Amino acid sequence: MKAVLCAFLLVVLAWLPGAARADDPPQAGRDYVEIPDGKPWAARPGRIEVVELFGYACPHCAHFEPLLKEWKQRQGKDVDLVPVPAAFGGAWDAWARAFFAASDLGLLSRTHDAVFAAIHQNGQLPRNPSAQELAAFYGRYGVDPERFRAALADPRVDARLARAREFAIASGVEGTPTLIVNGRYRVLGSTLEESLRIADWLVARERQPAKSGKAP
Repeated sequence: MKAVLCAFLLVVLAWLPGAARADDPPQAGRDYVEIPDGKPWAARPGRIEVVELFGYACPHCAHFEPLLKEWKQRQGKDVDLVPVPAAFGGAWDAWARAFFAASDLGLLSRTHDAVFAAIHQNGQLPRNPSAQELAAFYGRYGVDPERFRAALADPRVDARLARAREFAIASGVEGTPTLIVNGRYRVLGSTLEESLRIADWLVARERQPAKSGKAP
């Protein structure tokens, strides 16, 4: 997959022709894309999955993080917000490896926000980190640096990296951050806030078949 820059477009304003208004129901092709044969990243029975395809070095993803947390707090218990790192090659893969290694070592709850801050706020991490730099950083959070370096090279991380790349390709993802609802819909919001409004609508749409007992 061709490497892409962090590309969440923020230039489409609400008054432009074809842009969604806050009181308009989202429309397929304008506000979201239906993914042919789309599948969730990690489906759980009775749950609605909202994946965020993100990159640690992406500034828009850093801006999105607090908005996502607030959005999650407003959701029902049947909604899973699942971060999946984008593996577009190069530095993207380095950060994706770090995410999966941290997950395997039980560090994500302590390090996820800290990584964003280290890149975008205090400059503790470069945008294109080496394995040594990553190990030294994560070593501050209760893991031996050599153990973290070993986790980065673990075949299980290789497999997750490949799966993340396949998921992004199958979902038609071209930039970050991108929201994928239940593996079925790719959100196309023109702003971060608009993306969450569309996700709300799609979550409600997915919830209706579950309540009625009918297939969507």
